[in-house]
Amino acid sequence: MENSTACVPSTGIVTKDDEPPLTGKRCSGSTPNHSPCESISPTLRALAEVPEWKDWQWQLRNRIRSMSRLTECFPKLKITGETLKAAEKFPQAITPYYAALVRKMDLSDPILQMSVPQGRELCNPDFLTEDPLAEETHMPIPGLVHRYPDRALFLATSACAVYCRHCTRKRVTGARESRVSASRLKQTVEYLHAHPGIKDVVVSGGDPLTMSDSAIEAIISALRSVPSVEVIRIGTRTPVTLPYRITDELVERLRKYHPIWVNTHFNHPCEITPESAEACRRLADAGFPLGNQSVLLRGINDNHSIMEELLRGLIRMRVRPYYLFQCDLVAGVEHFRTPLSRGIEIMEHLRGRLSGLAIPTFVVDLPDGCGKVPVLPDYVVSKTLTNTVFRNSTGLHANYPEPVAGEPDSCGSEITSEPGTGDTTFGSAPRNPELRRRKQCRSC
Repeated sequence: MENSTACVPSTGIVTKDDEPPLTGKRCSGSTPNHSPCESISPTLRALAEVPEWKDWQWQLRNRIRSMSRLTECFPKLKITGETLKAAEKFPQAITPYYAALVRKMDLSDPILQMSVPQGRELCNPDFLTEDPLAEETHMPIPGLVHRYPDRALFLATSACAVYCRHCTRKRVTGARESRVSASRLKQTVEYLHAHPGIKDVVVSGGDPLTMSDSAIEAIISALRSVPSVEVIRIGTRTPVTLPYRITDELVERLRKYHPIWVNTHFNHPCEITPESAEACRRLADAGFPLGNQSVLLRGINDNHSIMEELLRGLIRMRVRPYYLFQCDLVAGVEHFRTPLSRGIEIMEHLRGRLSGLAIPTFVVDLPDGCGKVPVLPDYVVSKTLTNTVFRNSTGLHANYPEPVAGEPDSCGSEITSEPGTGDTTFGSAPRNPELRRRKQCRSC
């Protein structure tokens, strides 16, 4: 009998003993009829054949919201008591498009892990909370988070196309899908007028692009009416979970209000499909700078090669990797959290293997609203007043001398810096002698 109260290690998702995991090529939806892979259930394949498959509103209406629908679309899943409890506590929703990307009915499948309820979501150490970033305490008015002096976060809706199991706002998303009212938007605009120090407003939720074109434009237009607001950012995962949402009509409506930046949320290479690439192309071609915010997730992307593949794929789509987040301390995500050291190892692997354009900043969003801080590998081997020794991505040590004290000699003269002079740390020579250089005055 299943234990209804104890925190168990069960995933809540298992395969039936008499049915092997699904195999085959990753489904990209790139076939002429845009049908999912053959290994997906007949129900999901039938959905992919309907003429409305590319209609984003149809996709929203036909999301997988219940356990009965989940088992209908994924008959190889066996639902346990822990799974049911997790689904009751944290709502589920999966677009047919995103469901069609599932390849296996076990936890080796990243799409399944990120979208299907798991019993492990009920295992919560005491340090996990519903609002780890203290957003509620930093709301001067409902729905507007003002945590940094020059930025504000506007929560436009509680709805998402897919409810990610690692979501920071699991406390508010999905239980009741609603969007901001006209009176609340007016109140937000008044606050922004009264606080001209806010130059940058992030529109998030939920996912604001699950709203209608007119509703989104009303929000963007209202924010743009505030003279002190210089930049508007839209945080959305629809290019990943509902790429059909990025229509020509939406793009034309929003481009009038530039500068607008769009940050999306790809976590794994399998989310990069012809459809998601087309969504990003439409945005990029219309002048929207694109960034990506990934979350480091155990068993999904906490791997050197997977992360490298993801970042290369993003750059090909003109999406700049922006942040790699350490998983927030939110209730329901302990099974996704990795040690900080794992993120540092991955960042160290990327440096020297990828262009700087493709490397995100690894950050921790600190508890209690203390803000984001970067976490970097330590490349400094030793340091004195005159010299610093670094190691590079291959382990080679290089000496970097500090500027010579006093004014430089006249233009054209040479200034010789002896990295080891008077330096008891390094002796009389740098660790890598061939890197010693005569510094020439470059004022000409």
